[in-house]
Amino acid sequence: MNEALLRSLTPSVLGILVRRGADFAAAEDAVQDALVEAVRVWPADPPRDPKGWLVTVAWRKFLDQTRADASRRRREDLVDEEPAPGAAPASDDTLQLYFLCAHPSLTPSSAVALTLRAVGGLTTRQIAQAYLVPEATMAQRISRAKRTVSGVRFDRPGDVATVLRVLYLVFNEGYSGDVDLAAEAIRLTRQLAAAIDHPEVAGLLALMLLHHARRAARTAPDGSLVPLAEQDRGRWDTGAIAEGVGILQAALARDRLGEFQAQAAIAALHADAPTAEETDWVQIVEWYDELARLTDNPVVRLNRAVAVGEADGPRAGLAALAGLYDSLPRHTALAAYLHERDGDLATAARLYAEAAHKGTRPRRTRPPDPPGRPAQRPPESL
Repeated sequence: MNEALLRSLTPSVLGILVRRGADFAAAEDAVQDALVEAVRVWPADPPRDPKGWLVTVAWRKFLDQTRADASRRRREDLVDEEPAPGAAPASDDTLQLYFLCAHPSLTPSSAVALTLRAVGGLTTRQIAQAYLVPEATMAQRISRAKRTVSGVRFDRPGDVATVLRVLYLVFNEGYSGDVDLAAEAIRLTRQLAAAIDHPEVAGLLALMLLHHARRAARTAPDGSLVPLAEQDRGRWDTGAIAEGVGILQAALARDRLGEFQAQAAIAALHADAPTAEETDWVQIVEWYDELARLTDNPVVRLNRAVAVGEADGPRAGLAALAGLYDSLPRHTALAAYLHERDGDLATAARLYAEAAHKGTRPRRTRPPDPPGRPAQRPPESL
């Protein structure tokens, strides 16, 4: 059974049903029923036109559901709209589904779950495993999300920035369960990049590829996280790095800089350095200046202080850190590291103890790369 083919066809089939007037929740249920039927039938009798087969079966499943509770007049209208036998339309509604699943009325977690279900073609069980929640909990979350967007039509342009945020959340969600959500996010972002010509979509894809290229080196044999500066760079995926850099360069050439392109440029400079000592921190500071201008995010400014400390010395890093709230994550650890590098060991020791006291429980998801150990490395510049 070609599971990848089924998953790739799911959003297009769902989009066709919704365009024909089916309620989103009912259409999604009908498509899932059609997929179950495909798993049962196709191994022995594969169709010539898999997409057309799924559209026909899903529409009939939808009609069967509708006949149970709809009025006679509505049932007759839907029967009249049943598509004639033959190849399915070539139009791809994947992009509209992205926008629908990233609807502003949904919470981020619901938008991610609905995207994985409707666009990614994952089962509720797979999504629940990835989130480390019971399947019943995830089923309720997805059901509420489908009800929320059930009346939304595909007649207005969507917000690309919101879609990219959802995909970024998918990428950072973790690696639990039998579905690698980071790889799934890359697959979905590739799909989006093929459907829409937008430099920030390319920037996000490049960022994902550059971070994912370092994945094999992020953990030690005992499962502990390895800081970026201490990773075995020979284990980095050079093919993914080259692809990410190529995509980024093409996006930057369009001179429409955005947040994800700037983040990808920073990741590319880390990936390009043969050793940690050869990292081009001066350029990284310049890219953080651009990123801060685009986002005005205090976490970005904290990471910029890391880069300044590496490029211009610990006192310059402390000066960059001075204007930021000490409640920011890793603020105290960074201050301790910079004081240690500056030779103020008493202050560094006090701040290291304070940072350890503030420390929270480990996250259930893995960050792009872990911070360095306080006595040896600064928090990584992401």
